[in-house]
Amino acid sequence: MDWYMMNCELLATCSALGYLEGDVYHREPDCLESVKDLIRYLRHEDETRDVRQQLGAAQILQNDLLPILVQYPQDKVLFDAVVRLMVNLTQPALLCFGKVPPDATSRHHFLQVLSYLQAYKEAFASEKVFGVLSEKLYDLLQLDWEQRQEEDTLLIERILLLVRNVLHVPPDPTEEQGVDGDASVHDRVLWALHISGMDDLLKFLASAQGEQQWALHVLEIISLMFRDQSPEELAALGQGQTAAEHGEDTQELETLRQRELAERRARALQRPSRHSRFGGSYVLQGLKAIGDRDVVFHKGLHNLKSYSHDLGKEMRRVPRRRQAAPEAEPPRRSARNVRLFLRHFCQDFLEGCYNRLMLLVKDQLVREKAQQHDETYYLWATAFFMAFNRRRGFRPELVSETVGVRAFHFIEQNLTTYYEMALMDKKEAVTWARRMHLALKAYQELLRTVQEMDRSPEQAVRDSSQVIKSNIFYLMEYRELFLALFRKFDETKQPRSFLRDLVETAHLFLRMLEHFCRGRTSLVVQSKRVQRRKKPRTPAAVAPQPPSAVELEELWAGLDPQIQACLQGQVPLPEDMVPFDAASETPVEEQRTEALLRIQGCLRDAQVPQALRLLRSARDVWPEGDVFGPPDAGPPEETRLLREILFAPLPWHAPPEAEEPEEEEDEEEEEEEETMQVSEKEFNFLDYLKRFACPPVVRALVLLLRGYARNSPRTNHCAARLLHRLARDLHMEALLFQLSLFALFHRLLNDPAAGAHQELVALAKFVLGKFFALAATNKKAFVELLFWKSPAAVREMTEGYSSLREGEGAGRSRVPPWTPQEEQELRELYWKYKEVEGEDIIAAILAHLPAPGRTRRQVVKQLVRLGLASSAKDFPRERKGTHLVLWTQEQEEELTRLFEEFQGSEDVLGNIMKHLTARRSRARVVEKLLGLGLVSERKELYKKRRRKGHGPGLGAAGAPVVPAQDSSAEDRDSEEEEEEEDEAEEGPMEGHWAPEEGAGQGLAHSLHQEGLAGPLQWLENCLRRTAGDREEDGVSHPVPLVPLSEENEDAMEDRRFRALLRRLGLRPPANEQESFWRIPAALTPQQLRRAAASIAHYSPDPPGSPKGLLEPPRCPQDPTPEQPPAGLGSDSESEEPVPVPSLVQPGTKRRRELNSEDEDDGSSGAEPAPAAPRAEEDEDEDEDPEPLGRRKRIRRIEEEEEEED
Repeated sequence: MDWYMMNCELLATCSALGYLEGDVYHREPDCLESVKDLIRYLRHEDETRDVRQQLGAAQILQNDLLPILVQYPQDKVLFDAVVRLMVNLTQPALLCFGKVPPDATSRHHFLQVLSYLQAYKEAFASEKVFGVLSEKLYDLLQLDWEQRQEEDTLLIERILLLVRNVLHVPPDPTEEQGVDGDASVHDRVLWALHISGMDDLLKFLASAQGEQQWALHVLEIISLMFRDQSPEELAALGQGQTAAEHGEDTQELETLRQRELAERRARALQRPSRHSRFGGSYVLQGLKAIGDRDVVFHKGLHNLKSYSHDLGKEMRRVPRRRQAAPEAEPPRRSARNVRLFLRHFCQDFLEGCYNRLMLLVKDQLVREKAQQHDETYYLWATAFFMAFNRRRGFRPELVSETVGVRAFHFIEQNLTTYYEMALMDKKEAVTWARRMHLALKAYQELLRTVQEMDRSPEQAVRDSSQVIKSNIFYLMEYRELFLALFRKFDETKQPRSFLRDLVETAHLFLRMLEHFCRGRTSLVVQSKRVQRRKKPRTPAAVAPQPPSAVELEELWAGLDPQIQACLQGQVPLPEDMVPFDAASETPVEEQRTEALLRIQGCLRDAQVPQALRLLRSARDVWPEGDVFGPPDAGPPEETRLLREILFAPLPWHAPPEAEEPEEEEDEEEEEEEETMQVSEKEFNFLDYLKRFACPPVVRALVLLLRGYARNSPRTNHCAARLLHRLARDLHMEALLFQLSLFALFHRLLNDPAAGAHQELVALAKFVLGKFFALAATNKKAFVELLFWKSPAAVREMTEGYSSLREGEGAGRSRVPPWTPQEEQELRELYWKYKEVEGEDIIAAILAHLPAPGRTRRQVVKQLVRLGLASSAKDFPRERKGTHLVLWTQEQEEELTRLFEEFQGSEDVLGNIMKHLTARRSRARVVEKLLGLGLVSERKELYKKRRRKGHGPGLGAAGAPVVPAQDSSAEDRDSEEEEEEEDEAEEGPMEGHWAPEEGAGQGLAHSLHQEGLAGPLQWLENCLRRTAGDREEDGVSHPVPLVPLSEENEDAMEDRRFRALLRRLGLRPPANEQESFWRIPAALTPQQLRRAAASIAHYSPDPPGSPKGLLEPPRCPQDPTPEQPPAGLGSDSESEEPVPVPSLVQPGTKRRRELNSEDEDDGSSGAEPAPAAPRAEEDEDEDEDPEPLGRRKRIRRIEEEEEEED
């Protein structure tokens, strides 16, 4: 369609507007109605925006609407209608089409509308137009709120929207191809806006108390005004050319000059001494062609360096989905007068409007009064104006509204939201990545502002920055943010500029965190861990026991008077009792049985009227057979029927949940609930830096450095510093042994302008030197260049490929390899038991496999690896509990007999489990004992504790006491359950409770023998030091016990150690807000010293230990002499000195754990495993960040599962 051929009605409407004669516009009498008709036409345009395109092609806005606006501003109605029409015509093309159309036809219409908008913007670059709009807006703002009508408010909003639409129009790249410093269309519009005084009105709207509703409109207009500007360049702008601009231009010219000189020298060397018409042919030895022969080169030797196998090949087309994300338009340098006006605008805006406007905007965003995605303007303003303030004589009070923990939280929350949406909304991932980039730049500027506050000469500003950093570095979300962004970086969705800002921000964060840790002896941070556990199942409904005949007779005696009253009409019967459901899928016969059950249930619940109504209704539904009586049944017959139904032994159906087999089948399908476990731990910067030693981070850094020639020196420095941290600080040089990085180093070292990148050259030489040194001993290093490496692969590459198979820290090291003899034996056993029906093949193989013992999973995996099975599904696991579901009468009698036999023993439940014929779980046995009435509560089945009054060889009943080394795993579990129940029932300690004289001596003695002398000594010193502090200060406060060493952390997880703390009067964490045990404030210094003395006797120094050389461990609350007092916002628990490790051998506890594991294995008949050497234990501790106690429990659970299998 030719848009220049207008529709007849549209052409007539436009002709009725008026005509332009010279500079004077003559309007027609029907001008106002014509404008309204055009608005109506735009409202009903089709999806191609035909009306909009016809008006743009006819240049109605340039030739008619703008002249009317300029020459007839006094006509309020016409002015309002024209502004309304122009707002509609100038709205962005994305709003008209919703998004950029994917098909060619719709995209053509989209681009056509965009071209008309660019023509409109050029027409608005007029001082007269903005002068009229400014005067009208000024007159409207002069009106008080009581004088301002609704039409005035709407006109103010439409003027602001018109300015927004004009500034929003993107530039035309085909028309605007000028160099930096030329005045573009956008610059001319800004200059017209400045000359008309519109910028002053915008500042008034941002700062006026009564104009709060326009905050977001003003912020959006300001963001569009500074769309092409850089805050650093505006801040550095002054009289004459700035030194920064001059330095950048000089450096760029010098780089180009060096590259040109190097190319000229190379050409001079390549030029032969004499002319030859024949270049010659050469054979390149060592470089194979397609066949087995060497390559024949038919050009001159000076072209040898440019030879490649790819010469002459067609370039491979990259699919669109794999193409790199397009970069945003680079910022251009506007005309100087425009930049000067914008710099003054920034200064005035910061001094009088910024804090107030940002407060109003954030309030509207938090209260969800703004439109969707309006927070992007807030993020842009935060990054732009804080950067301008930082580069222009940093004054923190001007940006105080956006400096603080709340600002960090708001930006981090939005950044995380954008990150998650980019992963979920794949179609709009590029848009979400653009928003994520805005949030990242705001986050980066916040960090730079806090860093600048550290250099402030004012002490209050420096203290504020310390408070902000302590809060930011304490929370886990801020520390994990950059790791998540690095790992999920996708160059097809996120542009290279996003990666550049990410690397610079991560470098800044690491540098600030390193300096923050360097000035402290220890730093305690928050740690979160997701804990998954199955939801507790609701107890199965049990069918009620039928009442006895005597009970039924008593019940009928009470129901008979009510039945007679209902039959005589004294009690009304309900009308809503329906015994039959025609829409139900249940058969009619089953519904009749259910009707009988309902009648019986109503009678047993003493609901006589409902039972009688159900009986009569059922008689009408099922008259055949006289099941519910004859149709003419009288009161005596109905009474007899009700009595028979009450006494009938009807089959009650138990709910499906009560059936044992279904419960067992659904055990594997139970839902898991996730709980966030929050704790505190001591922060180690190198451990945190190790999180960055992963392939995604290195791959992103290499990708950024590929464009080192286009990167700024700051960007190259940040990327090189991050690689240096990974290679030098973590001693993981092999992490950078990658072929793509080496190709980059090769291009860098051969670059004529390499002198401008000395830091990258030094890094390249360092990495290459380490690689060739390693390649001299490891010939496989050249093959390793093809792969991105993890820390485990780095360790294998540098220490030997057998290092992870010797049990030194990798999870797979615990599985011994299969030898050829074992594989052959496994094949024979498989073919032997494969044809046996009714028997589990894996169970039979496990029973005949020699040591070392294998688990079911290991055997299945090896069978699949050997090709004997296609997958693990060929060996379905036998469901637990499907053979024994119900208790037979003989089993109940056996359980009763065993209970009576072992009722007086120390471990009733353990002895019953040993002698029970049918294998049952402990929970099933406890439930059955409760159901039979043999015990009234679970506590009666717990293992009884030994008392102190007996001799060393006798128990409570005079029986010999079994040594702890011979106790079974089930005894240990029952004791742990008993202690757990005791702790849960005791609850938090009361404040007035005090320890008795000598409390906990026996328990402390046993703990000392088990190897916990170090934690006991640490506890004793904490108690004594707290007692001294309370005597000196005269004030008592609860003091937390913070275990900073791994040994003390393991002790705090030990149940017996916690029992000792309870006996001494210490208080456990009261709620989820507390993480540590505390010394209560109610304990006096005398009581604390008495408690310390009760455990001091059992913590002697080991023989041969040098006394006096080690400082005794200090209480966590005692400040060191060089430690400054905690300032505002500092965490008192984060400034604790690290206790000196105890003099007990560190292997004691590990040997105790291995003994406990051996005992568990011994209970099932397995042979005890030998203790691991100390060197392997240290390596395991280095690799596994979990505490020893937790790892012990995990291994015990895994072994129990394997035994059950």
